[in-house]
Amino acid sequence: MKTYIALLRGINVSGHNIIKMDALKLSFIQLGFNEVVTYIQSGNVIFISEENNTSKIETTIIKAIKTKFGYDIKALVITKKELEITFNSNPFIKIHDVDVTKLCVTFLRNNPTLENVPQIEKLIANANDEFKITKKSIYLHCPTGFAKTKLTNNLFERKLKTDATPRNWRTITKLLELSNQ
Repeated sequence: MKTYIALLRGINVSGHNIIKMDALKLSFIQLGFNEVVTYIQSGNVIFISEENNTSKIETTIIKAIKTKFGYDIKALVITKKELEITFNSNPFIKIHDVDVTKLCVTFLRNNPTLENVPQIEKLIANANDEFKITKKSIYLHCPTGFAKTKLTNNLFERKLKTDATPRNWRTITKLLELSNQ
């Protein structure tokens, strides 16, 4: 049995696709997942499963949400080990006195297409924002805040040609903590 984290995209955003966390948790339990824990309203679910194929788990979750709630959403499932690696590999956390509220990780479904990275770099040439792309994630440091950055999730999906879902550093830290309990 492995511990997984489902990162759901498209629920409880601006009053759309509302799912109460109790109902979401129950759905995961009904799917046969164990030790299900939800964290905040934006669709973070920690659970244990015997299934080893994350794509199969993602498909199961997406279909269940469509059937039970009627919503078309995206789901990205990562292992606890992948979350630990992501947490320990943040290049910006090592900056002296970094404000962790200005850090974010965008998880990628697939290895990104890097041909458009220079276009992304050009967009932020006159800003203090920074990003670092790894195999299946993007680390962001946006000193003036995420509301003002041009480094949006839609930009990364379009330019890197893969589905993506961001989480702020506080959420990453809490998900790791909860997955260790």
